[in-house]
Amino acid sequence: MSQYLDEIGEILGPERESLLTYTCWGIPSDMLVVPAPDFVDRFAAETDRSTPVLRSLQTLFDHGRLKGTGYLSILPVDQGVEHSAGASFAANPIYFDPENIVKLAIEAECSAVASTLGVLGAMARKYAHRIPFILKINHNQLLSYPNTYDQILFASVKQARDLGAVAVGATIYFGSPESPRQIQEVSAAFQAAHEMGMATILWCYLRNKAFKTKEKDFHLAADLTGQANYLGVTLEADIIKQKLPMTNGGFRDLHFGKTSPELYEKFVTDHPIDLLRYQVANCYMGRIGLISSGGASLGASDLREAVRTAVINKRGGGMGLILGRKAFQKPFKEGIDLIHSVQNVYLEKGISLA
Repeated sequence: MSQYLDEIGEILGPERESLLTYTCWGIPSDMLVVPAPDFVDRFAAETDRSTPVLRSLQTLFDHGRLKGTGYLSILPVDQGVEHSAGASFAANPIYFDPENIVKLAIEAECSAVASTLGVLGAMARKYAHRIPFILKINHNQLLSYPNTYDQILFASVKQARDLGAVAVGATIYFGSPESPRQIQEVSAAFQAAHEMGMATILWCYLRNKAFKTKEKDFHLAADLTGQANYLGVTLEADIIKQKLPMTNGGFRDLHFGKTSPELYEKFVTDHPIDLLRYQVANCYMGRIGLISSGGASLGASDLREAVRTAVINKRGGGMGLILGRKAFQKPFKEGIDLIHSVQNVYLEKGISLA
């Protein structure tokens, strides 16, 4: 029996049929490792991850409203560093207080809360045993003038362990001049995190001025973001965070790197679920879970965009959504309701793999 399907269909509006009935064209669902309640037992347990890491991963899957589904709903609030606190919290100043960040994740029944050393360190003794903590260990910051874009370490893996985190998160700006150093730093940090029993989550973002042309923003191309995902799983990230793909053909149209015409002719159409499926394929066909970014808050369209992203992620073979600004830049109760609407997509059995 469909619990939420009609409500989700109404939110999707004109895209309802296109998104809810589409069948993937190039990579069929039977090629994928599918998120499921026994994901850690069946797949993560086959890897070189230690018993404490498996326990940490299972802790994420066993918490919140999506407990027991194999899907994740994570609240990320590191934008105070990444985008400035004023820009992030002016819409809702209660989130200058880190306790309200954690309270939002708890009240919204999220799988975990991901934030900075300052936020999680301030709240550790009160809340680390009540909701899984994910410590984001590196950040970009915009106080340098002129602005630069580089992910630098703000915290150590040992600090993550000491405050009770079950996982560490990090960002790499793949494609940037700084990416070789970031790759080496994150590789070392993820090795240390695994040795200390924590899971690892990698924000696999692209950044290069050449990726944005007058015609398209290839930072959101499926082929480029897919390759970023592949580099991320090579670093033994346990979960990959990626932005929703909006286009394709980055390697082809920018004339760099290596690609194959078959990618664009046989495997991937322009349908958003096909584009997402290619991202999942680059996560070892789903053996490493792909969670999609919720993106910036755009105001009135936030609910529709968040639910749309969740449907594309789930039907494409992803493992959930990591959604922040669309929720915390709204009144507290409205933010909870929006997160619950996203979670409904993963709870709705009538929405299946495409």
